[in-house]
Order: sequence, then C-alpha cells, then structure tokens
Amino acid sequence: MTIKEIQEEIIDEFSMFDDWMERYEYIIDLGKSLPLIDSRFKLDENLIKGCQSKVWLHSNLQNDKLVFTADSDAILTKGIVALLLRVFSDQKAADILAADTNFIDEIGLKEHLSPTRANGLVSMLKQIKIYAIALQSK
Repeated sequence: MTIKEIQEEIIDEFSMFDDWMERYEYIIDLGKSLPLIDSRFKLDENLIKGCQSKVWLHSNLQNDKLVFTADSDAILTKGIVALLLRVFSDQKAADILAADTNFIDEIGLKEHLSPTRANGLVSMLKQIKIYAIALQSK
C-alpha cells in the first residue's frame, strides 16, 4: 500500500469513534501490537530528542525500503509511534520524504495531545524523515 492509502485507511478508522476516549484506547491498543525493538537498538543514539517519554527508533534498509522498529516507555506514546510506523515503515525513502502528514490533523491527533506530547510527535516525524534523507544521500 502507498503512504497515502495507509493514511486514508487510518482516517477512516478514526472516523468510526465517537469520542476521544475511544480514540485514545485505540491508539494504546496499536502500541500493544507494536513489534518489539531488538534490545541491542535501545541505545541513547536511537532515542528521539524532544520527547517527554523515552522513544527509541531504529531503521534498516530491506529491499530498497526503510523498515522501522521502535519502542517507548509510555503506553500512549508507544501507540503514537506505532501509528507512524504503520504509515512510514516498509516505504521507499523518496516516498517518505514526499509524503505529507495531514492525516495527523485530519484525525485530530495533534490538538488532543498535551504540548509536550505534540512536540514528541513532531520529533518522531522529523527523525523518520532524517533516516530517509540519510538513506537517499548514500
């Protein structure tokens, strides 16, 4: 699936919920399904700067696509990173860099997060794009 198709799927899923408590529960459930990052990648160099919680993000290249693994010490943050990885993992670097992130606004995520969590979300997106830039420059 393309990034745009995945984003549209997420927008449809979030539209099924009546209130934000249900959406938070869904995000937390997504975090529970996040594949565990290999403990050897839980290093300071993989910590995302600007997050209130600890978030480790690692990527590697498989068949010309970036594949991300991540973890967090906070359940809501873990769900947010799971949502982002659903969109951007297993995608080509050029597609990641060309993608917009309007789906975040469309589902209302940023406006329903505390300022520090919203900053963390921006930091996660930025780090995903940095990995894509690094891959393209090789």
